[in-house]
Amino acid sequence: MVVNKINNMLVTEQGLVLETICHFLEKHSQLWEKSEVSFRDASVLKLLEFLSLDPRKATDKAFFFHLYGMILRECPCVEQVQCHLASLLELSHQHSIQREGIALAVGLASTKHLEEVWALLEHLGRTKFLRSAAASENNQDEILKSSFVSAAILLTRSIQAEYSSQRYKFTQIPELIQCLLGILQKEPNSLTTCLRQKIILVIAGLSNLRPIFKPMLKSQVLKTCLQSVYMLPPTKDLKNYSLSIEQAPDTTLLYKKTVRALDLLLQNFIAENPSMDEVCFLLQHIEFWLKSDKIHERSRAVQSTYLLLQYVVDSLKLAKEAVPSMLGHQIGILTLLWQDRDKVTQQHSHICVYLLMELVFQQKGKMVESTQWSKMKHFESNVFREWEMKLYHLVKVFKEDLTVAQHTQLLLTLVHSLDSCNRLRCDLAGKLLLMICVEPGFRKEQIAELLQGLFQELPNIHSKSVQQTISQATLALGTQHIQEVVEVILSLCHPSERWILPLWKALAANYHVAREVITLLYIKLKLRPPRRLLQSTYRARLVSLMALGTIYELLYTKEYRETVCWAFSGILLGLLTELYYLLEMGLVQGMFDYQEDNLGSKPHGPCRICMEALKGLFWTNQYWEVFADVKLIQGWELFGQLETFPKGVTLLARAMAHYNCEIKAVLGQALISLKSTEERDNIVGICIITEFLNSPDASQHMSWKDMYNSLNLGLSSCNQMVRAMSLKGLGSTLMHPKKATLLRNKLTELLDNFLQPEFKDPAGLMKIMGHFLHCLGVQGIGIVSLKIAQHLLSLFTDERATVREGAISLFGDVIHYGGKKIRHSLEDVASRATVPLLFNMADPCQKVVTKAKCTFLRCAILLKWEFRKELFGKLAWGQGLGAANDIFVYMLESNIGKYQQFLSQALMYLGSSHMTVKLAAMRFIGALLQDYFNDLCLYLRKTDVIFLKNSLEAFRHDTDSRTRRFYLNYWNDAVELSYYVQD
Repeated sequence: MVVNKINNMLVTEQGLVLETICHFLEKHSQLWEKSEVSFRDASVLKLLEFLSLDPRKATDKAFFFHLYGMILRECPCVEQVQCHLASLLELSHQHSIQREGIALAVGLASTKHLEEVWALLEHLGRTKFLRSAAASENNQDEILKSSFVSAAILLTRSIQAEYSSQRYKFTQIPELIQCLLGILQKEPNSLTTCLRQKIILVIAGLSNLRPIFKPMLKSQVLKTCLQSVYMLPPTKDLKNYSLSIEQAPDTTLLYKKTVRALDLLLQNFIAENPSMDEVCFLLQHIEFWLKSDKIHERSRAVQSTYLLLQYVVDSLKLAKEAVPSMLGHQIGILTLLWQDRDKVTQQHSHICVYLLMELVFQQKGKMVESTQWSKMKHFESNVFREWEMKLYHLVKVFKEDLTVAQHTQLLLTLVHSLDSCNRLRCDLAGKLLLMICVEPGFRKEQIAELLQGLFQELPNIHSKSVQQTISQATLALGTQHIQEVVEVILSLCHPSERWILPLWKALAANYHVAREVITLLYIKLKLRPPRRLLQSTYRARLVSLMALGTIYELLYTKEYRETVCWAFSGILLGLLTELYYLLEMGLVQGMFDYQEDNLGSKPHGPCRICMEALKGLFWTNQYWEVFADVKLIQGWELFGQLETFPKGVTLLARAMAHYNCEIKAVLGQALISLKSTEERDNIVGICIITEFLNSPDASQHMSWKDMYNSLNLGLSSCNQMVRAMSLKGLGSTLMHPKKATLLRNKLTELLDNFLQPEFKDPAGLMKIMGHFLHCLGVQGIGIVSLKIAQHLLSLFTDERATVREGAISLFGDVIHYGGKKIRHSLEDVASRATVPLLFNMADPCQKVVTKAKCTFLRCAILLKWEFRKELFGKLAWGQGLGAANDIFVYMLESNIGKYQQFLSQALMYLGSSHMTVKLAAMRFIGALLQDYFNDLCLYLRKTDVIFLKNSLEAFRHDTDSRTRRFYLNYWNDAVELSYYVQD
């Protein structure tokens, strides 16, 4: 009846009635807090009479709002509805009855004027509400928020009740959602009202309308709602956050309702888009809370996940097209919760993985569970052995039923969890990762991403056990797919990067895998494009250089020491030909600016790296003498230019032949190189073969016929040097044994000339004799070598620098090539040469110094001194008095009992014409008197002391301050020595 009267009213009459009611409500707003009001307003009574309504209705607080809404609903004029609806929303929201009344009126109006109501609410949210939300929180804000939410609830209910609402597109939904989220974000971290629950439910209702939420808006909704609920204090602590005990609501019930609202929101989203992509989208937002450090937050997140997945499995049928790779990551996150500290979280996470795999099976159309899955899905067992088997079956299921992309994401999730602060999660990640890598049939496509992930995590991992797990996983991959693993590790970074070395070390734990690593590096070292293709095939060039840098690093890695020894010959030939190639290409940057004695530096530039790798091959193995010999004759410098490179290879091979360094293996590799189509291989091969022909061991490893055929092959080479070296080899004494007799006879003849006192060119003659000694090395020199050595000792002090240099160099060759038959005699001569050689290291001529160091070391090696390797280090790189003192100590400690010989020889050098040599003798004698005084007392005779005193006495009145100081410093020592020395 009332509706009929309202419909019969004119538009102007409806407007007048609305103004009357609105004015009345605004005028009496302060009276609404009373339980009952008696109105005496004449206009209101007249209105009630006009509508045939009982005047007692005026005491009903909600009556006028209901009437207002009915009139708005029936009003045909849109402009009038907009105007009076705006007036309604401007009324006071101070009391709950007012807010409920306004919401009721708005809801009634929306049933026929939905778009107008919606637009005004959206305008309210963007203007008055947002301005109020930004202001300081006070009672007025709370009233406004509550009113807004109540209106939104009624509006949403009205729209949902409208059968045709799905035909409309509500373009203002995002703005309304933003307003609701703004309220939610301002909520305190406590539960005192049901506002959270209401807002989440409203959003869930709005999500059913068209258009559907865009991903960005949906993401914002999820982040805000999840944070608002999950960050609440633990349930047992919620009561502590209430304002007072009297005001405290039933927080447990309120919390359950709020969580239920959140679950409904998640279910609503998945119901709108039932697909695996949507499942992953929702889980992606929950993931942050699944990894939370707080137990209660993890528990809430996994419970939500469990309820969501259970709903999907029970109630929905997902589209089969999507197989998102992200699913593997989310399965990994949930699996890592299987050892959570909270038992409920463990159980829920286990079920979640089970449900996700059920969805995977559905996607694949699998109707029957696999045997592996049925074995692992029960969670009750806590026995360690059964737990291990459960994980084993789980790994099998993952490999069989996940796509490669999903399985890869699972692996990466495990890898990135290895640095987790949660120890239980970290341990489980390591265990699962290792199980997957050890399992046969690992997919090759995953190797690159897995190793890349491990490499990225290594700097963040400090746990020894986790580092060991990474090593074991890398080794497991290498055992099955060594070629792919080597290629990936090579591509990760520069070989000098410190964090790449653990991956290489891991592969060395298995001897067979380590051998394959070195073999593959050798193969990749030979990927050398010609100059014209360098730019277009930069990657191929890069692989070769990365392999080179890696070989250099592994030479100094103890885990590869045994493998490098096994591959010595191949690495040697590979490095030699690589260096020649780099010189050909002009890649010499950094070749000459590297300080070899600076232990803190590393070589830069491919040529320098190759050069140092070549040196390191000998230094890090048991062939340091080869390195030392080449170093002290300045042979390594010859490798720096193409013109001198062959001579460098020749000197290196000569030293290797003398010290019997891998003769058989290197000779075999050289023969292979000689048959290569590459000229650089031929050059390196023929240089080595020709020198090895002078080794007494060469004939044991290769027949005369094979040698002849190989050298004859070299004669047909296009390279002139290869032909010349092959011809030289064919003329060696090994190929023509009778030639040795002729050379010995000629050497004896030269020695006779050499002994003539007035011979004019001793330096030139000594060079010829040295060449003969080298050619006869394989056949032995005989007693003539001893005669030569004895005569050379007297030339160490010759006034001519060239003679001193030649004599010391030839003496070193005699010691080097003397042979075993006269070894004892040569040892005596070498012992008498050590003091003169020590003083020749102070010679003013640098060439003499260089030859003296080399020959001194050869004598020490022949005499088998202690600390020979350390001695070489001081000879090669030592500087100043500190190095000289160390050499003195090594020499004296290796020659106990020869102090009388050393002192008498040193005293002879006090009369040297070269002041540097004279000073060296003074330091030597002074050190003997100070550091070995007691030993001198035992080994000297009276005549020796008299000779010492006379030598010192000669400096008493010397004009040179240094010699006079020498006398003053040690005269008393000589006098005291005379008291102790007996006849």
